[in-house]
This record gives sequence, C-alpha cells and structure tokens, in this order.
Amino acid sequence: MRIEPFSVGDYVHVYNRGNRKQDIVINEKDMWRFMQVLRFFNDIHSSQNSLRNILQEQEKIRKLSVSDTDSMGSLLKVPESVFQVGWPKDWPEKDPLVKILCYCLMPNHFHLLLQEIREGGISKFMQKLGIGYTNYFNLKHKETGKLFQGAYKGRTVKENQFYLEYLSVYIQVKNVLELFPGGLEEALKDVDKAFEFAEVYKFSSFPDFVGKRKSLIIEKDILGDIFPTPEDYRKFAKEIIESKKYNILEELKIDEK
Repeated sequence: MRIEPFSVGDYVHVYNRGNRKQDIVINEKDMWRFMQVLRFFNDIHSSQNSLRNILQEQEKIRKLSVSDTDSMGSLLKVPESVFQVGWPKDWPEKDPLVKILCYCLMPNHFHLLLQEIREGGISKFMQKLGIGYTNYFNLKHKETGKLFQGAYKGRTVKENQFYLEYLSVYIQVKNVLELFPGGLEEALKDVDKAFEFAEVYKFSSFPDFVGKRKSLIIEKDILGDIFPTPEDYRKFAKEIIESKKYNILEELKIDEK
C-alpha cells in the first residue's frame, strides 16, 4: 500500500512490520530501545551517538532504582529515560519532527498515530526510526540486511474526530488484547480483566491515557480535549471493545500485505 498524501496539520496512522513477518523485538531490552528511539529521535538534532550517551547514564540510574517496586511488580515504574528524564541538558532545545499521539509496539510490528507538524516531518522521523533501530538490532543480534518489510505504510486521517477516537482504541487497546493469554477471544470473556492487562502493558500509550503513567513520548493533543479525564477514555475504550464494533475497527486497519 502506498502512503496516502498528507500535509501539515494532518493526522497519519503509520504501520510497519518485520521483514517476512519476523519479530522486530527479541526481548524486553529491545522493546525499551524502541521506546527510546520514539522519544529521542523525534527531534531534528538528536543522533544515534547522542542516544547512546544518554542510555549509558540511564543504566546508572537503573542500577540505583532497581528496588523501586509496587504492587504491579514495577510494571509501570521501570526507570527508563522515556518516562523519567527530561531533555538532556547538553542537547539543543528539543525541536520535534512530529507529534506522537499514541502508539503500540508488538512483537513483529508497530502502530503510530502521528501528526505532521512540519513539512516532511513524518518522512524524516520514520527514516530516522527505521535506520536507527535497524542498526541497533543488527548490531546487537548479529544480523545483517533490512529488518522492516519495506517502507512504512500510512493512512491519512485529516480531521475526522470520529475516526481518531476509534483509531486510538484500535492502536493502543485492541492490538494489546491480541497478546492477552488466549488472544482477543479470551479477552472478551472477561473485559475487566483484559483491561487490567492492557493498562499495564508497558509498550503501548494506553497506560498514559488511563492515568497509570505519564510518558514523555506522546502529546495527547485532540484526544486529550475529547477525553479530559482517564475515566472518560477508559469508559469509551471499554464500550468499543465490549460492543465488538469490529466492523468499524477493521475499517481502520492498514493493508498489511
């Protein structure tokens, strides 16, 4: 599928998966690295070397904070730079390429909801993400060649509020429930339990929307205006999942062939 045309101000649903459907993350460390790429590569200045330096500092913090646990087994308190550290003091002031409204990282693919805020920003960000993360993955796992299945795919949302609302549930809730033990079918048998599962999945922005965490990756933008409280969004998302409105959600799916 070719990327639909878009311009500054438009919202774009971005998707990509592993080459030949291979996993793009092997372990949790890979998943955190992907989160850090989302956080620090969304800037016209940041680079792979700069990110490497800050990760070394974060490793020191991690060792000091490893005992910081809670009733969730520290599921949402992992001391990673994507959540607990501001912009590095020795970097130029952050100048983002895009707005990231929500995201979900899965074993062999990812979804992002982005807003184009500067001409060519999404293309540049996705180029940096693809090259930077692939270089990391190949070096760490002693692989060569391309990690992703070609260029990213994208669907333009423009200013359809209804589409944005449902798309956010598709990206950061329905996808995560596919990982629920037994899959989505089992999740629907006990939606309350399934939502507890989704709310502590660290590699989706859903915990940020339901008040479990404050990520430095996303900006809620229009979705924050539509759903001003965590309970507002939780109620909406649960209604969509419980009512099985998959005819609507499936329309939001990008052609993944």
